[in-house]
Amino acid sequence: MLTPELYVTNFNKNFTGVSATAAGVVAVQKGQFDMRLVGRDLPDCPIAISKNAAYKLSRHAPDGKKFAIWHVRRNPEMRAAIWARDVLRLPVKIVFTSAALRLHSAYPRWLISKMDAVIATTPKAAEFVPNVHAVVPHGVDLKRFSPADDRGQAWQDLGYGGAQGVAAIGRVRPEKGTDIFVDTMLRILPNHPDLVALVVGKATKQHQGFQQKLIDKVAAAGLSDRLKFIGEEVPEKLPALMRGLSLLVALPRYEGYGMTPLEALASGVPFVGSKTGYFETFSNEGKLGKIVPVEDVSHGAQAIEDWLSDTKLLARASKLATGFVAQQHSIDQEVAGINAVYDWLWKGL
Repeated sequence: MLTPELYVTNFNKNFTGVSATAAGVVAVQKGQFDMRLVGRDLPDCPIAISKNAAYKLSRHAPDGKKFAIWHVRRNPEMRAAIWARDVLRLPVKIVFTSAALRLHSAYPRWLISKMDAVIATTPKAAEFVPNVHAVVPHGVDLKRFSPADDRGQAWQDLGYGGAQGVAAIGRVRPEKGTDIFVDTMLRILPNHPDLVALVVGKATKQHQGFQQKLIDKVAAAGLSDRLKFIGEEVPEKLPALMRGLSLLVALPRYEGYGMTPLEALASGVPFVGSKTGYFETFSNEGKLGKIVPVEDVSHGAQAIEDWLSDTKLLARASKLATGFVAQQHSIDQEVAGINAVYDWLWKGL
């Protein structure tokens, strides 16, 4: 049996933004490398093997190469790869992808310093980590995320009521700005009786009290039937949900990169985003997204109103969005950038 040349790790049992970006890349790379996914399964990816199985397979270098590559994205994954290389003395080198727009704490900094190559997702993220070999923005799989032929029908098929929908997608917690979205929509919904807003995401045990307070706040406003907390959507159903939306609203207090606006644009859905992550770049100078200050409910509400009150503007942005993503932020561009880092390591340049 041939020894794999690439191992991509995914140790988190929850499907997070990091999981989504890894899944998109692996779905393409599986046709390009003899590779293994290690840890937890991801949609449209090879069935994952255990960490110990990966260690066993990594005992020998792949044919024609001096070492295999472990591509990691989280602290436990860095730790496991370092153990393979430095303790077990296996022929592997480690690539780490970093999206953080702030200085890591001491322990992650130490782990990152042990990487053989670091890929930053943005030029700003590259300022916070050492040993950056390349800046490679995340991309979207345009086969998964694409516009609806009939957005109104796509929304109706979801079964949430109303004539059109907006959503915030992500973990329910303060950092993600779920409360800001709720406060913003409480201003918007009374003026748009056919509009339904969705909070799409999981509240972990730590944040269930936070979520309940928001649910109670919506109920007190008499809008529980139009501002709905639907929980976490399985990855396979997320593209259909995105296609049905008229607008995505992403108002986090902090975001390292932020894939949901990009997935929305690939689906022909403009967005409103806070001034964090890579949202300003995604907005294409305001043509596809409106950027508002962090924690600014008033400006957020006005930006949503600007989109919803001008159907021609919304339709024009929708038509332009997919082409913009195809040209600037496709998954194929991301994979090509990542693979170039692998080649650089394998060639010993």
